[in-house]
Amino acid sequence: MRVGYARPGLDEAQAPDDPLDLFARWFAEVAAAGVPEPNAMVVATVGADGWPAARTVLLKGYDATGLRFFTNTESAKAAELAARPRAALVFPWHPAQRQVRVTGPVEELPADVVAAYFATRPRDAQLGAWASPQSAVVADRAELDRRLAEVAGRFPEGTPVPVPPHWGGYRVVPVSWEFWAGRAGRLHDRLRYVRPEGPVSGTPAWTRTRLAP
Repeated sequence: MRVGYARPGLDEAQAPDDPLDLFARWFAEVAAAGVPEPNAMVVATVGADGWPAARTVLLKGYDATGLRFFTNTESAKAAELAARPRAALVFPWHPAQRQVRVTGPVEELPADVVAAYFATRPRDAQLGAWASPQSAVVADRAELDRRLAEVAGRFPEGTPVPVPPHWGGYRVVPVSWEFWAGRAGRLHDRLRYVRPEGPVSGTPAWTRTRLAP
């Protein structure tokens, strides 16, 4: 299977000094173009056995401090982030012939930020967060349905659903961004931004380089 790429690529003249500005522009463009779930991103972590693990979650906000997502803090990814708080992200915007990669250390979000986001979730998603022992083995679908029914009984319609004690959020603080744009003949454009990790004096400037496809 092979798809030819014919859309405009990405050159340095189109790339701002701050990668967040480019990400915001691309995100708005792919959303406006109707790319399904443009905030879907792959989150890769590393387990205690050294094996990488990747899964898709939803980006729930970004700014100069990093990119945010929320999850069950008793899940496999949460355990991996607790032990090795670094992650890699991928935004696979295939219909737009674009991709963005991000790497960086990971921080836990404060409880008030988690609560504010949880309050915006649909009620069924709030109940599901209580019902699902994410990443744990369950006997069958019926077990999940039973757990959901029990939670729905605890928090009947019209009753606010509180934040579960095992629910939290994370911020990936980028130290590297890579922007990929498909080009004809597989001579794709790849621009990478990097800056130092950890405490530095002032705000470090991003260094931008072009990578061969």
